[in-house]
Amino acid sequence: MDQRKINENELAAIPPCCLKARAFSPDAELEANCHATVVSGWFTEHQNSSDKGDKRVYFNNPMWPGEAHSLEVKNVLFKERSKFQEVLVFESATYGKVLVLDGILQLTEKDEFAYQEMIAHLPLCSIQTPKNVLVVGGGDGGVLREVARHSSVELIDICEIDQMVIDVSKKFFPDLAVGFEDPRVHLHVEDALELIRHVRKGKYDAIIVDSSDPVGPAQDLVEKPFFEMISNALRSGGVLCNMAESMWLHTHLINDMIAACREVFKGSVHYAWANVPTYPSGVIGFILCSTEGPHVDFRNPVNPIEKLEGAYDQSEPKFYNSQIHRAAFALPSFVKKQVSSL
Repeated sequence: MDQRKINENELAAIPPCCLKARAFSPDAELEANCHATVVSGWFTEHQNSSDKGDKRVYFNNPMWPGEAHSLEVKNVLFKERSKFQEVLVFESATYGKVLVLDGILQLTEKDEFAYQEMIAHLPLCSIQTPKNVLVVGGGDGGVLREVARHSSVELIDICEIDQMVIDVSKKFFPDLAVGFEDPRVHLHVEDALELIRHVRKGKYDAIIVDSSDPVGPAQDLVEKPFFEMISNALRSGGVLCNMAESMWLHTHLINDMIAACREVFKGSVHYAWANVPTYPSGVIGFILCSTEGPHVDFRNPVNPIEKLEGAYDQSEPKFYNSQIHRAAFALPSFVKKQVSSL
């Protein structure tokens, strides 16, 4: 829904992060135009546009009210609409190549490793000898690259709904898409809800949900029924790591997600965070959960990354280490106050 159509009283009554549902518009005309985000040599994230008569009207995405982030564009490398979303790749002036989906920045070459490493190693370093892993989303291959560092892993299933994201990543981001080359990887191009609904109970040691922001269809991936299916697919003492937005912008959403997870997961539930410069507010969060069974102490890695040998690159991760792992669970006082279930 166009923010201009929401009256001021209604806006005042709704927490900003709860406007997420309004960011997805079924209006076909708006959808056809709302991601023309490269203007005069700059890409501006969080800003959508629509044609109104002979004028183009710009408005901010309600997921990030009142702010926008711009990158200078050297060259547009790819822009096309898949069955699900607009896919854009451009060469930036300072962050290398950039992947954008429906106007929202997904990764840049300069800082992608911070997110990929944290979402993969926070769960996998918290349990002994993980063997079977499911990645939901992650079509760029970066999470696969990091999971593959764990020599104990025998099976890596990945479920990505959009084949175009995979193809574009293999062409323009080979350092991430290298993850698809691992023989342990099995690719499923389909709706993750359908795959997980039919998974054998207790199949996975770890599930990593690298989803897009919870607007439109992706909103199903942050709600209780999805977490219940995830829990069913995990073994006793199995772990989930789910992308969980920014503590600077979305504490109400984080609160809702953690509350839902605490109802579903009978082991432990924690929130961690990391710095990623090109994400909204420069921060991204993760919810980590374990099922009932052997206790999982997420705060202290029992499977330290320093003892692992990478399948592709023997060098250490660029961001993650055991000290960063422990520090990721240290939360600012305002977060502890605003997220009541922490």
